[in-house]
Order: sequence, then structure tokens, then C-alpha cells
Amino acid sequence: MGEFHHNIDPKGRLIIPAKFREELGERFIVTRGLDRCLFVYPAAEWSALEAKIKTLPMTKSDVRAFVRTLFSGATECEVDKQGRINLPNNLIEYARIEKDVVVIGVSTRAEIWSKAEWENYSVAAADSFDEIAEHIVDLGL
Repeated sequence: MGEFHHNIDPKGRLIIPAKFREELGERFIVTRGLDRCLFVYPAAEWSALEAKIKTLPMTKSDVRAFVRTLFSGATECEVDKQGRINLPNNLIEYARIEKDVVVIGVSTRAEIWSKAEWENYSVAAADSFDEIAEHIVDLGL
């Protein structure tokens, strides 16, 4: 949980919040996410996701496209002594990250956002939050 603001340096290094480093472990997976953000998975969650994906029907073109996009963008990251990871250029470009970054916690994963993309998304989501909640069935709250 939470929202943390950081900067990415010219070498693609980004500080991962200490709170998230504990949950993610020493090595974790970063890949293209939805809505132009990056998904960050602990190794165990990535393995569980991979197992679920293996059950999808590969005869469907949309499944193949999703799997290719998700896995081709995936990279294993390791935190350095300063709490940073090195993001590859293809992921930086995909997420439209320039300098300012927002790292958020989303249940079993973290997400890395360009600050500008996060602000745009947040405004749109906040405007429709009540409406979205009304349409979600069996939220369990």
C-alpha cells in the first residue's frame, strides 16, 4: 500500500521504497503493465501469474499478444546497496518516464508510474471512483 514519489537518474536507476523492498525481496520482476505503468512482482507472485497464464488458450490471438507483451518486457531486478534498481530503457520508454516517478502499492504488486501519467490517471479515476464502485459486483466490503 501507499504512494511514494522519487526521481529516476540519467542511468535509469530508481529508488524502491524501503516498505516495498521488504515485500518484494532481493530479486523481483518488473514488466510492462496496463495503463502505461510498470508492474512489479515479487518472485512468488510472478510464478503464480505465470502458472495462470499457462492455462490460457494460446489459440486466441489476443492471449498470444498479451503474453508476448508481458513476457518480452519482463526483467529481473536486484536492489543495490542504496535501495535502487536499474530500469531498462525499453520499460522507461513504455511507461513514458522522464524524471519524476510515482511508486504505488497495489495489493500483491507494486506499480511504477511516470508522475505525469499517474496524475492524469488519478484525476480520471477519482472523478469516476463512485460510479466504478457502484458497478463492481460483490466487492466484499
